[in-house]
Amino acid sequence: MLVSLRSRFTARVARWARQRQGIDELPAVLRARRLYILPTRAGLAFALLLFVMLIAGLNYTNSLALLLTFTLAGFVLVGMHECQRTLQGLELVQAHAEDLFAGDTGTVQLHFANAASASRRALGIACGSEPASHFEVAARSHVTIAATIRVPHRGRHRLGRLLLTSTAPFGLFRCWTWLHLPLELIAYPQAAGERALPPARAGRASPQNRSSAPGEDEWDSLRAYQSGDNPRSIAWKVWARGGPLLVAQYESAGGSDLLLSFAGLEALDLEARLSQLTAWVNECARLDIACALRLPGVEVPLGAGREHQTTILRALALYGVDTP
Repeated sequence: MLVSLRSRFTARVARWARQRQGIDELPAVLRARRLYILPTRAGLAFALLLFVMLIAGLNYTNSLALLLTFTLAGFVLVGMHECQRTLQGLELVQAHAEDLFAGDTGTVQLHFANAASASRRALGIACGSEPASHFEVAARSHVTIAATIRVPHRGRHRLGRLLLTSTAPFGLFRCWTWLHLPLELIAYPQAAGERALPPARAGRASPQNRSSAPGEDEWDSLRAYQSGDNPRSIAWKVWARGGPLLVAQYESAGGSDLLLSFAGLEALDLEARLSQLTAWVNECARLDIACALRLPGVEVPLGAGREHQTTILRALALYGVDTP
């Protein structure tokens, strides 16, 4: 029951903070009105110690004990002020969320800048329940931090709030703020399945798969250059005349490419089919095999290379949960 009450209270505070702060537009400078501060466990223990010292000093009318108590109290107040100043004025310049596979750990790249003349220490950034990434920013410098993130299922995900904290300089107080960034990422299906690649279809061969022996291939057409294409197949004469960068396609008796679809996977449920297709796409990328994707309502033409792999993986991630 306590866990449920705590979860409901945390969710209500999160909604209140989001309504109060709104979505952060980058670059964002942290102002005092959005910073929150509370004592840590060490701070509470220190406060209890000061209270006992105060009672003892008053009880025994010991001036030295009272002087020490008030001196330490001033020390605490200075520490509280410095803790808030560690975050105040810190600037978040850029943020980028990388795509990842569902269930895996990804990263959010955050670029912070410190225009102050003092270093900002004991900083931590965390997303959700993931472990915090600790860092510091030297005076008049900037730093890029990778915060870990994990998503349980495929699809398009809006990044939740990020928690930025500091316990500088003495660890007696914890100052924090929430960052609500307009970032989205795509989680690909998990690559799973032990089925072999489907049989290749004869026909047009990509430059990566055609034989380099003369006389075996017959020129067929030109297509736009894609990352990962063989440089020897580029139509350099067309490019030298000021034309676009094109790549020759060949018709070969031995040429082949792969068409990836749900064919042969009817016995599996949807998520298992997508996981098997993801495994095939990764295998094609590893073997440098050109492939195409054809699903109900979704079609990705033949291609190869890292960009083509990303295009297919995104189509699989959004299949059935988002408009292609």
